[in-house]
Amino acid sequence: MFSLLLVAGCVTDLRTRRIPNELVLAILVSGWVFALTAEDPWRALGLSVAGTAIGFVIWIAFYLFGVMGAGDVKFFAAAGAWLGPGATWRAALVAAVVGGLLAVVVLLMEKRLGVVLRRMALAASSGSLASLPEQAVVPDAKSRPLPYGVALAVGALVVAWVPSLN
Repeated sequence: MFSLLLVAGCVTDLRTRRIPNELVLAILVSGWVFALTAEDPWRALGLSVAGTAIGFVIWIAFYLFGVMGAGDVKFFAAAGAWLGPGATWRAALVAAVVGGLLAVVVLLMEKRLGVVLRRMALAASSGSLASLPEQAVVPDAKSRPLPYGVALAVGALVVAWVPSLN
């Protein structure tokens, strides 16, 4: 069920660049209900709630700085309900790597990778992000937002399905 719900989030994010609140709520509630089926349900529910909180805290700053949508933050927090606190941290690390790769692929497809790399080199050589032109930080109007929910889902799925990462 967890995997199917995350895949549904990927599909909607790719199609519309949005993750519906109803889907986020389904992931969250089903994660908490699943925790109640454990041998020690109250401990498991506590770990599930902790995973939710950690998933939210990890990504909320990115929303506040305008580089990630609120739906992405809620989506990952809900996934944390299934993963628990430790696996949520690991999933966030995997998602960050996948998100970086996804950003490079999108920049390549939009033929903007060279421009972004030159701007980053300028910022690095001056020792300040203040030297970046505003358009280096704010995407072009014709550019669609990055479907970061895909990276978040991949991070959660990899950690959930690869036992050696837990």
